[in-house]
Amino acid sequence: MAPGPIMLVPMCFVENKNEQMSVNKKALKILCKISQQVVVVAIVGLYRTGKSYLMNCLAREKKGFPLGSTVQSETKGIWMWCVPHPSKPNHVLVLLDTEGLGDVEKGDRKNDSWIFTLAVLLSSCFVYNSMSTINHDALEKLHYMTELTELIRAKSSPTKHGVEDSTGFVSFFPDFIWTVRDFTLELKLNGHPITEDQYLENALKLIPGLNPKAKSSNILRECIRHFFPKRKCFVFDRPTKETELLAHIDDILESQLDPKFRKQSENFCNYIFTHARTKTLREGVQVTGNLLGTLVVTYVETINSGAVPCLENAVTTLAQIENSAAMQKAAEHYSQQMAQRVSFPTNTLQELLDQHAACERETIAVFMENSFKDNQRVFQKKLLEIIKNTKESFLQKNEQTSVKYCQYTLDQLSMALMDAISEGNFSVPGGHNNYRRAKERIEQRYWDVPRKGVKAKEVFQDFLQSQMPIKKSILQADRTLTQGQKAIEEERARKEAAEMEKERLRQKHWEQQQQMEAQNRSLQENMVQLREKLEWERDEALREQTRILEHKMKSQEEFLNNGFKKKADGMKAEIDHLRSTIESMKKSETPLISQVLDTFANEATAILSIPAKLVGKGLKALSSLFK
Repeated sequence: MAPGPIMLVPMCFVENKNEQMSVNKKALKILCKISQQVVVVAIVGLYRTGKSYLMNCLAREKKGFPLGSTVQSETKGIWMWCVPHPSKPNHVLVLLDTEGLGDVEKGDRKNDSWIFTLAVLLSSCFVYNSMSTINHDALEKLHYMTELTELIRAKSSPTKHGVEDSTGFVSFFPDFIWTVRDFTLELKLNGHPITEDQYLENALKLIPGLNPKAKSSNILRECIRHFFPKRKCFVFDRPTKETELLAHIDDILESQLDPKFRKQSENFCNYIFTHARTKTLREGVQVTGNLLGTLVVTYVETINSGAVPCLENAVTTLAQIENSAAMQKAAEHYSQQMAQRVSFPTNTLQELLDQHAACERETIAVFMENSFKDNQRVFQKKLLEIIKNTKESFLQKNEQTSVKYCQYTLDQLSMALMDAISEGNFSVPGGHNNYRRAKERIEQRYWDVPRKGVKAKEVFQDFLQSQMPIKKSILQADRTLTQGQKAIEEERARKEAAEMEKERLRQKHWEQQQQMEAQNRSLQENMVQLREKLEWERDEALREQTRILEHKMKSQEEFLNNGFKKKADGMKAEIDHLRSTIESMKKSETPLISQVLDTFANEATAILSIPAKLVGKGLKALSSLFK
């Protein structure tokens, strides 16, 4: 990636006007041009709590996101700033600054909920910024967390076995960071020093008791613990003790800031740069800027329609768009590489087919790397057909180039012969012998010319065929030959013609055999790479389910240790279902993959037009590789 920022200044990304959201086309255009993977950091919190300052720190700029110095909220909607990631090569850091929650100028409270929800959906690292301390009041202001189950769906269809849809949130929700500004307390618990993370975890402990107030307070704590397994906390002193400087914090010198605050800000930024993850969807699909742009459009359109964003549907939409792009990218790679590597005409058909095999192998790899959730192999089959057709055009070009060059070569070599024939130089006694020697010299010179290509024999045979009537005429006109000798020469000519036809048929059969074997190799290469992709997807799905199970079991253990046995028992159905799912995935993995491969092989065979007998041998060889 080129040095320097991708965006010199932030710009509005999601506009929020008249209780309707819209994606800024200019910002979307910038985002969609980013092909690198993205780390997305979103910050939310009450207005006038210094969110924008932290985001400017992450951009390593003093000014950028507007800070403001009045009681009015400066940031409206969601603002975006894309900058090169300082520590992850080929990654872009996307910073999302949201309008302040609880702004009195906004009439619709639902507005805040959707801003909060979008920040969660789009980010890989979600920062909640609050003031002073994490207490009951601070937690109450984070009530948007409890609404996520109503504002987001993980699956498009209802879940079974009593397992909540929100169970799947863990697999795609971001990491959670709580930043506490103007923190004045000592980090101590029961007289002992504690870390910032311990401070957060203690604040999130469930409150014992059955009274309504305790139950209400515990709902939010449970949501945070349930949805965000990875949590982190940073506390910050006041930036400066001089109140008048706080109103213009983006204008003051670094040296005027409190040293402790500067160190805390540095620690926060370093943690983000080092630990914030690449934005990842389910099944390990890592998000690029282009994908993120598609995601935000999908979510905003869904919200504006009055529906609830569904992650499964969003990923399906993304898959359709990205798989089409992956197919196009792979097809272009094949065409470009073939054009660069093949020097027309090739000496043999096999030379071209070998280059095709190498380019196709790379092309399939390009598609596999950039595609996901091509569950019916629709785009892989389309790519297979595109490669087949493109290869045919290269084969045709190879033949045409060879024919053209061979014909030109023969025209040059036979020019003197054709002139002599036109002038009747061979229509004399002994002319047949002279004609034969002249033709032999042409043949010798012709075969001495290098790189005539795959049609060299065929073009020369056509030349000989075209000379048959001339040869016969010269033979009949040669008075030095007896009738018997002429009969022998005519018989020899007929045999040569018959042999030429046999050779032509043999050549055609051999080329067809090479083509069929090449098609079969194409099928095998597709199968091998598809199997690798399926195995990776299976392993990733298993890892994802295992992570969710481990998180659930840890939560159950914490409930038991803190005296919440009823809640721990309530998690049993979820945990049992997850265990069953994992075991089922392990048992059915091989048959399912084999079934997918068999189906693909049958469909690909029809596309490639490979004889069933040849496919059977290939599949047998392929299956032996994975025993």
